[in-house]
Amino acid sequence: MMLIRFNSNPCPTESRVATQTSVGFCLGVLASVVMIGGCVPRTEEDVVVYSALDEEFAYPILEAFERSVDYETSVVSKFDVESTKTVGLVNQILAEQNTPRCDVFWNNEILHTVRLQKQGLLARHDWPVPTDWPRDMISSDSTWCGFAARARVLLVNTKLLESADQYPQSVEELLDPKWKDNCAMARPLFGTTATHWAVLRDRIGHDVALEQLQAIADNSLILSGNKQVAQAVSAGRVAWGLTDTDDAMIEKELGYPVEIVFPDQQPDQPGTLRIPNTLAILKNAPHPVAAHRLANYLMTPQTEDRLAMGPSSQMPISKESKFPPAVLPDKPIRWMRVDFETAAENWDTWAAEVAQIYSQK
Repeated sequence: MMLIRFNSNPCPTESRVATQTSVGFCLGVLASVVMIGGCVPRTEEDVVVYSALDEEFAYPILEAFERSVDYETSVVSKFDVESTKTVGLVNQILAEQNTPRCDVFWNNEILHTVRLQKQGLLARHDWPVPTDWPRDMISSDSTWCGFAARARVLLVNTKLLESADQYPQSVEELLDPKWKDNCAMARPLFGTTATHWAVLRDRIGHDVALEQLQAIADNSLILSGNKQVAQAVSAGRVAWGLTDTDDAMIEKELGYPVEIVFPDQQPDQPGTLRIPNTLAILKNAPHPVAAHRLANYLMTPQTEDRLAMGPSSQMPISKESKFPPAVLPDKPIRWMRVDFETAAENWDTWAAEVAQIYSQK
């Protein structure tokens, strides 16, 4: 959680209103402002952000937002642990739903954002994106928007698999007995691995997805998170594993003998799954003016470029982005077509079924 506090000197009157908003929202707010003694009062001193994106990536961008306004600011931040941070923040939002404290939820994935949408806890917003924004990157009711994606990739140890012909090419190879105990996946109870399998359940059906998850549990090394999978590959503990591009890039940049494979690229395969960051404004947010302003500030090609240039090498969605991330190969990637809103349906029941398979792994 990150709290951004605006500490400007108060106007002589006690009525207050935010002095900077998005253009559309500004007109409605300014129409209600009463000018007293020649001073434009303001209403909002804080904007509270619950951020599941790692502190090292989110904090500098939020600091840049602070510098973009005319007020002195202070920041207090709290970031949860790697494997459960999104779930923890979502549970906090659920616990606070009657008296929200959070204004903006910056999620580093999407499934749990959609869960909040389905429970009616997110506010509609006119997102500043073009009309051709990918349909799987913006909600059907304008309550969330996706940007700066990571991809679900296979990381290969090139000392254990010396020829590219030996590299796995599909996520389904996690089930292949030839890789018994020599491939790895994160426990699919949290984060992007949980999102990945919710999406696959929607594609291949509930029963088939559960059968595959059981086969993977029996065939693969199951670790606590995607970072641990990437580290197991780079250390040679396994020949390859399913992870995220940001974790894979860290191992590659550290000089370990690894290569990244974007899986399922053949015409009869579904394509590679990309999972975006998401932004959402909470319904009945305590500071809606500042929340809308911050959301508009973050949803820009410039933010995507900052994330692309960073060590996580996140992939911009905007066509106006100017910085291609290092993780992308030279040839175009076939992306999986996804309906995240459908994938999130019946999440609690599905999660309980998956937990029965993986709780002891």
